[in-house]
Amino acid sequence: MGNLEARKPDAGELDEFVAVFAAAFLEDAEEDLARFRPAMPFVTALGAFDGSEMIGAAGHYSTAITLPGGRTSPLGGVTLVGVKPGHRRRGVLTSLMRAQLDDLRGSGVALAALYASEGGIYGRYGYGAATFENHLTLPSGARFRPDVEVDERPVREVDRDSALPVIHEQHARIAASRIGWIERGDGAWEALELMRQSRDGGASSRYALHPEGHVIYRPQRKWTERGPDYQLEITHLMAETPQAYAALWRYLLEFALVREVRWRKAAADEPIVRMLADPRAAEQSIVDGLWLRLVDVPAALAARETGSDVVVEVNDSFCDWNNGRRRLDGGTTTAPAQLALDVADLAAAYLGGSTLHQLAAAGRVRELEPGALSAASRALATDHAPSCPDAF
Repeated sequence: MGNLEARKPDAGELDEFVAVFAAAFLEDAEEDLARFRPAMPFVTALGAFDGSEMIGAAGHYSTAITLPGGRTSPLGGVTLVGVKPGHRRRGVLTSLMRAQLDDLRGSGVALAALYASEGGIYGRYGYGAATFENHLTLPSGARFRPDVEVDERPVREVDRDSALPVIHEQHARIAASRIGWIERGDGAWEALELMRQSRDGGASSRYALHPEGHVIYRPQRKWTERGPDYQLEITHLMAETPQAYAALWRYLLEFALVREVRWRKAAADEPIVRMLADPRAAEQSIVDGLWLRLVDVPAALAARETGSDVVVEVNDSFCDWNNGRRRLDGGTTTAPAQLALDVADLAAAYLGGSTLHQLAAAGRVRELEPGALSAASRALATDHAPSCPDAF
């Protein structure tokens, strides 16, 4: 390999950027170009160049994430990351991550997040698994407990253009209290959502609205010698009240021809499981979801508003500006450290997806002063599991 350079591609190199990503994921470059062009104006692209050849790609777009307590913080949503076959394990991804984190820090963005294609990739760059997703499958006709209240106002299917304004209004209200949810604005969400749907293939999305919630889903049609074997694949489901949430689920579970309803981005503590008369009817598989990176540890801790003065010693081998002692509320200190942990483990606990007690049990947090672990774990704990319904 020659001289490796990570830089922003010129306007004339953006097609090559998409082609690099397509090659990394064994996709058709021409198809990806058609899919990704609407999203590219929202993406800050970085290319890794070996001489004149682009061999790696990484992008991010600007959004914001809801933190515990209801505050939001600017977020770099990392996307379109890949290295061309034949160039792996040569430092290409490392050079891209280095340039991207430097760029985000220079822009004053304290947090970055991504979805990992493989679980072992991003920990070395300081990312920690901050949310967990429930791959959830329910049989059609699954029944609720008799004490579940259902909002009887109708759920109505509408076209996309009619649905989106209502969906955006509802999302803005709901997201303010949902830890890990990201802001939707300036057209980026629509562009990225269409990009993702076209990559996934299958039927077009359908949109169903309730006065206090909505669901976006896609039917997967299949016929066997025994008749219809349809599935409904939820892409988004959100509601402002438990009663509206139950109404949306009842709507989905009562479709004719459908064998099961699946949702691959349900929250780890998704309420529907506790609404069922038979909770075993729900097939569940918990997997890592959003991976979070504290780009600027003091700023990230200050935004989190823990109110805790526990002193933590943070080790960050990739972004050395984060190394050192910090109070959990983001304040500076000269006091001795009471806990020691890696920046990736602090990221894993930051939204409440894992507790510091859980991480300590795995040998990932060291308690240096008795009682500090419990105090810090309580300060970062949340009432509900964080989640992120949006893919990017």
